[in-house]
This record gives sequence, structure tokens and C-alpha cells, in this order.
Amino acid sequence: MDLNLSDEQKLLRESVERFVAGSYDADHRRKMANDPLGYSPAVWKQFAELGWLALPIPEEFDGLGGGAVEIGILMEAFGRGLVSEPYVATVVLGAALIDRCGSAAQKQAILPKVADGSLKLAFAHSERAARFDLAKVAATANKTAQGWRLAGSKIAVLDGHAADEIIVSALIHDHHGPSGRIGLFLVRATAPGLSISDYQRLGGGRACNIELSGAELPEDALLGDGHDALPAIEWAVDRAMAALGAEAVGIMQTLLDTTLEYTKIRKQFGRPLSANQVIRHRLADMAMQVDESRSMALRAALKVESPPLDRARAASGAKAKIGKCARFVGEQSIQLHGGMGVTEELEVGAYFKRLVAFDTLFGGSAHHYARHAQLGRTSVPA
Repeated sequence: MDLNLSDEQKLLRESVERFVAGSYDADHRRKMANDPLGYSPAVWKQFAELGWLALPIPEEFDGLGGGAVEIGILMEAFGRGLVSEPYVATVVLGAALIDRCGSAAQKQAILPKVADGSLKLAFAHSERAARFDLAKVAATANKTAQGWRLAGSKIAVLDGHAADEIIVSALIHDHHGPSGRIGLFLVRATAPGLSISDYQRLGGGRACNIELSGAELPEDALLGDGHDALPAIEWAVDRAMAALGAEAVGIMQTLLDTTLEYTKIRKQFGRPLSANQVIRHRLADMAMQVDESRSMALRAALKVESPPLDRARAASGAKAKIGKCARFVGEQSIQLHGGMGVTEELEVGAYFKRLVAFDTLFGGSAHHYARHAQLGRTSVPA
């Protein structure tokens, strides 16, 4: 298998790295950290103009028809700049679920607006009692004469405060199929009965919790024909984990580069820190962990459209391995910077915080080691 990037992919990487290097400096990141919106609408508009919002959307809906590898190229560069725009929520999760589950009319109404930047999405699925189990949903959707009535609560909705439409998962109760199947519903952010409480995420960006108190929705709020959406949810989350893994690789590479440069200029007893053999070994270990993580993220991206079992094992393997490597690289970076590692001037702490947040999104390393092992047992014939 040829794992080298194509000419188009190389151009994409060069363009996004150049954009991030020129637009995301320390001052911009501090400004976004204190901004109640958490991201820049002007930068989001530039994302649309550059075609990044349209990248994975099918061509018939004004997209570019890209795949998970192209998303990974973007996300790795985003990690280098600690980008806080709602790309994962809108494009990687939201648009993917619309494309996978929506009707032709719903796709035509939504996907072109995502591509041009005029519509932002969020995906509300996690619940307090679920403990990262995607099949556990307590929110309900009851059929009414006018449409649907949703009730329940969701937590840790990525960038839900900025979304125009929120895709909410709920158990369907009607007379047209088995009770208890999971459906996906489009809910306007301004819909009566929906309340949003947002908060700042560790490492930048924002998330929110939502409460649904008998929210009344029209008939066409249900995505698609109402079949069980759990397989599509699992696919979208595995896809998001591959993208977030690539972002973590970009963060880890930045920490490695920053630490390497610091040990060259920081002197102790008249010699640079990098002249110490023990320090060199630690830097070599960091570099190895970054390379291993990059390989795992690429493998997860390449397996996104594979059969469900192969895709899930690749995604969980990447999430578990990258989470472990990310913590090692982050901790080593802070320790090798000494007291400077926790000051705001160097931003090492900000990058480390984003890695800590990555490790908990969609389940930590321990959860995904267990999931990977369980899937491995499933794949072995009895």
C-alpha cells in the first residue's frame, strides 16, 4: 500500500499549515480563550472560502468529495495552532450524520449551507449515565399528531452553543417500528423547550449541556426514515476519533519541536540541556511516541470506510494508543521546560491541556483498550 500523500494532499497540507502559522499566534489564542463565543466568525468564513468546510461533503451537495485522510491533514495542522473553530462538531460529526442518515431533501437543504459556512451543526448524544457507551440513550422522542415531542438531557455537546441546528439522539416511541430504536432529530437552537448552558472546554473551545423539556418538533425533524441510527452514530464517532487523533498528533509535534528548541538554548552549568545524554534519550522517546501516534491516526483514517468491526478496532486502537502517547509527550515537555512549562508565556501548558481534553473525549485510553479487546474477541470464530 502506498502511504505517500498525493500531490493534491500535499498542496492541502501546505496551504493549511501556512494559514495556521499566519493566523494563529499566541495573542489570537489568548483572545479566543477569553471570548464568550470561543471562536472567530471571520476565520470561519475563511475556512469556507478555502473550501475546508466543503472538503468531505459529496460533490452533488456543493462539496469536494474528500475523505478521512484529507480531514486528518487539516486536523493535524489545526492541532499545531490550537484551532478552536467548531470544525469537528459541524463538519466531521454533523455533516457526516446528515449525509449518512438524512433524506434527499434534508441533505439538499443542509449540506450546501454547511459547505458555504452559513450553517453550523452540533451533535448531542452523550448522557451522564452512558459512560461512553453509545448504545445507552435515555432521551425520548414520542410521536404526536403534529410531529415529535423530545424530552431528556445531553452533556458535553461540542460547540453546541454556536450551532444553528443540533442533531439530538433519542429513543423513538411510535407505532411504525420497534420501540426503543435510536433516532436522530434536527432541533433548532432557538426551539421552545430547548435550554443550553455552555462552558469553556479544557484547552480551548467551548461545549454545552442541553435540556429538552417537551420540545415540540415538526414531522420532518427526524433524519431519514426512522431506522435505528446506532450504526451511523458509531461510524461518525469512530470518524471523529480519527480526526481528533490527527489533531493530537499536531499538538504533540508542536510540543516536541518547542521542547527540542528550548533544550538547545537553555543552559545549565555552562552547557545546553540538549548536551545531556539523559535529556537526549527523553527527546528521542518523545519523537518515537509522536511517530507512533501519527501512524495510528493514519490507520484509523484509512479504516473509516472499512467493515464496522475493522473500523471500530482501528478507531479504538488509535484512541487508546494516542491518548497514552499524548500524556507522555505532554508531561515530558512540561518537565523539560522546568518552571517555565507552566507559565502562560510559553503556551506549553495550553497545548498540554488540549491533550488532556483529547484523552477524555469519547472515552479515555482505558475505555478504548477494553473496547478494542472486546472487539478482538468478537472477531475470533467460536
